[in-house]
Amino acid sequence: MRISEAAERYAAHLADVRRLAPATVRAYRADLADLSAAAGDVVLADVDLELLREWLWLAVKRGDAKSTLARRTAAVRGLFAWAHEEGLTAADPALRLVAPKRGRTLPRVATADALRELLDAARAAADEGDGRALRDAAILELLYGAGIRVSELCGLDLDDLDLAGRTVRVLGKGSKERVVPFGAPAAHALEAYLVRGRPSLVAHGTRAVFLGARGGRIGARAVYDLVARTVGPLVGGSAGPHALRHSAATHLLDGGADLRAVQELLGHASLGTTQIYTHVSAERLAAAYRLAHPRA
Repeated sequence: MRISEAAERYAAHLADVRRLAPATVRAYRADLADLSAAAGDVVLADVDLELLREWLWLAVKRGDAKSTLARRTAAVRGLFAWAHEEGLTAADPALRLVAPKRGRTLPRVATADALRELLDAARAAADEGDGRALRDAAILELLYGAGIRVSELCGLDLDDLDLAGRTVRVLGKGSKERVVPFGAPAAHALEAYLVRGRPSLVAHGTRAVFLGARGGRIGARAVYDLVARTVGPLVGGSAGPHALRHSAATHLLDGGADLRAVQELLGHASLGTTQIYTHVSAERLAAAYRLAHPRA
């Protein structure tokens, strides 16, 4: 079996059996297509450790980020581990393939005061604006108030919202469902949008909560553009929806929230993923100490 054929079968396995997120499956498929092209789409039995190392080295010389190299390594190791289990190869040539170490980059967060001013301004604009202004205010409030991912926000249907209980049901990575609470400001922004904004935007009978320019379900790109335009200046650079998620997690921990509670809220499978926010809080504490303590 050639690499390209095996890669397609493996991608189907990731999507249908392991239930990985579509974006992850697309990334792995692209990585394995690159391997296939670089290796001349040879049969799996002709792939050895040296070929895989050379392929990674080409990516290093091309200037790929460490995170990209790590993902490519994971894609290849996953492919050959699966192929070996399926009896498609006699050995696993990727068993000793080492992923490059990833440098830890702390997520950018906005201060609570800066976000309060931003959200107050968005709410004021919504009170005087049209359906899109009401929608944008609700999106910003919910991304920050619930700490959900952009894919989770875009996938929301009307039945997923419980305004009375101030909770939202989201479908996270690996198709795992969770119920996330949000505060009064987000509830008020959502109610205003649903009553006064959404009816002016909807073009057909969609059940999607947030609507795009044509009246259908909003796309992630539109949400990215909104956050980049409004939140970017607060964090000193480019910012996507994750900047609000990072900020929510950091502010929860700053306020004394339990780490495991934050893990559940964010939908992290591993506590280690959530722990990066403790580093963010520690850096903020150190910065405050350096500025304020007379013997800093």
